Amino acid sequence: MKMPDFVYHRPESLTEALDLLGRHAGEAKVLAGGQSLLPVMALRLSQPRHVVDLDRVTELAELAPGPSGGVTVGAMVRHADVERSELVARSAPLLARTVKLIGHPAIRNRGTPCGSLAHADPAAELPALALATGAEIVVRSATRERVLTAADFFVSFLTTALEPDEMVVEVRFPAPGPRTGGSVREVSRRHGDFALVGVCCSVTLAEDGTVSGAALAYFGVDSTPVRAEGAERRLVGSVLDAATAAAAAREAAQELEPGDDLHATATYRRHVAEQLTRRALVEAADRAGGAA
Repeated sequence: MKMPDFVYHRPESLTEALDLLGRHAGEAKVLAGGQSLLPVMALRLSQPRHVVDLDRVTELAELAPGPSGGVTVGAMVRHADVERSELVARSAPLLARTVKLIGHPAIRNRGTPCGSLAHADPAAELPALALATGAEIVVRSATRERVLTAADFFVSFLTTALEPDEMVVEVRFPAPGPRTGGSVREVSRRHGDFALVGVCCSVTLAEDGTVSGAALAYFGVDSTPVRAEGAERRLVGSVLDAATAAAAAREAAQELEPGDDLHATATYRRHVAEQLTRRALVEAADRAGGAA
């Protein structure tokens, strides 16, 4: 399908890009990797009159240590940059594992983590990862900067808290604490497809081996990524063995409210979510130093 008509802008700096967004607020879209925006434009799901290409805004291409550990990923850092980064592998290992599940190498070579977050597809991996890890999403306009949690950023299907004159400039993934392990699991119809169901899991163990903190964030089951907060609370204080993981997985699956569609029924999604959660909890506990 042919693209709708639009005015193409290629700013040389972030200041210029933000000025363009401000002048064309409500009529402009930001182009980073194009792996999300261009398909929806081709399908006429989005018809911006102005497209602001960030390819020359090199100040947004920084992948750096975070202010309190972890990593800061600029808006023009590619998935492939994250995938190959020793800094990410060392400081945000769950991010390193998650990004490998995104699409195919050709998609990861052009697509960006910040673009994935801004697109807010509920079946994508990174929004759920941001929710599970407590990532901070930094957005800017020509006049202000805001730092949002993932819980506040994702509003509904393909909808975020971004104002028309704002863009995501970076995302900050925190470093995992001591004795913290993570796991990401998903099921898709074909390799590289969006997930039918997926879970990002983080587990922190106390010195006595009991769970002191847990996060279970799901993708592909609702209009935004969601957490199973009841199951998370029940895990705290427990010894995370196989039986505890199975019980928590059952509870977490019951908290979810997926819908039926052409690809899967709600019953199937809950069943798969339960199995993925059980395996993810065991894996995360093992990486945290437990004996699940």
